[in-house]
Amino acid sequence: MYRWFTDVFRACWTVLHGMSVTILTMARTYRRRTFTESFEYPEVPVPVKARYRGFHRFDLTTCIGCEKCAVACPVDCIYIEKVKSPVGKGFRIDGFAVDYTKCMFCALCIDPCPVDCIFMGSNFDLSCFSRDGCIVDYAKLPLQTAWGRATLNPTSVAESKVLYEPVWIKGEPSPFVDAEG
Repeated sequence: MYRWFTDVFRACWTVLHGMSVTILTMARTYRRRTFTESFEYPEVPVPVKARYRGFHRFDLTTCIGCEKCAVACPVDCIYIEKVKSPVGKGFRIDGFAVDYTKCMFCALCIDPCPVDCIFMGSNFDLSCFSRDGCIVDYAKLPLQTAWGRATLNPTSVAESKVLYEPVWIKGEPSPFVDAEG
């Protein structure tokens, strides 16, 4: 008889303890602020961790056109167009396109690059209304974005679709040096 009362007490105590945890969690849920109160998203960017793998950042000036990143990509989403450079040795990069409809953000293209011209950025939003907007040609982006000084945004991607030639060719003087000097 004593054992039966002990089991009933334990069962009631377990149910009450479980319900108190549930009620406390529910109260905390209603007290916390919503996501949009914490981060006014388009105006204030959402903080990301240091090792976050967002859209690529690409430095057009250091790329040597070795295509090791395209070979390392498991889904073949990197397309490089290059021509033998008339000035000096090496290649002129006419197109460095990444198809983000296929990219799985695995960062396997980062490690094989011998000059560290491609790396993962912290940008996570590249909204567009067509699939064409998801194919980003870094050689045709505005210079600030193509050289890795500014983040990738939908406006710069839309501007790059209008251009038919690369924005900068190796061997030409840098527009930043002229402006700063």
